[in-house]
Amino acid sequence: MAESPFPDVRWGSENSFLTKPANAFAATKPGSWVIRNLAGVDRRLLERTDGKFTILGPIGAPVVLLTTTGRKSGVPRTSPLLYYREGEQLYVVGSNFGQQHHPAWTSNLLADARATVAIGGKKIPVTATPVLGAEKVRIFDEFTKITRVYGEYKTRTDRDMRMFALTAAVA
Repeated sequence: MAESPFPDVRWGSENSFLTKPANAFAATKPGSWVIRNLAGVDRRLLERTDGKFTILGPIGAPVVLLTTTGRKSGVPRTSPLLYYREGEQLYVVGSNFGQQHHPAWTSNLLADARATVAIGGKKIPVTATPVLGAEKVRIFDEFTKITRVYGEYKTRTDRDMRMFALTAAVA
């Protein structure tokens, strides 16, 4: 198997004493509100470090900075997202903290599958592919292993959360 084009740079530990209480708090509605409102701060930190550092770093959270092209504006739009890595792909879920509407970045990817991720100090062009069916169920289970908050998000909304596989674009 080829080496992943995406560096693994989590600087905290998923076994940190902070992980369990942070995940428990994040699974609550007030916790989701706090995290949603800190996303802008985290985005700026990730942008300044090209994905090296995140406010979720101390708990070893795998965070990537995804930049899509706005489907209406044509302007670059950047979002910090948790990811799951498998082989040469990164997976991202449009949970939107369990809200009733899809996050804009998912609609942007449906309109234009080309994007960029910043991770580990590198900016990598990617192509996004929607994940469907049994593979989606399997990968979503992996997200709930990273943090139980994804299972909680699923109970808060009736919508089918969009999921994408991100593959490094061929130069």
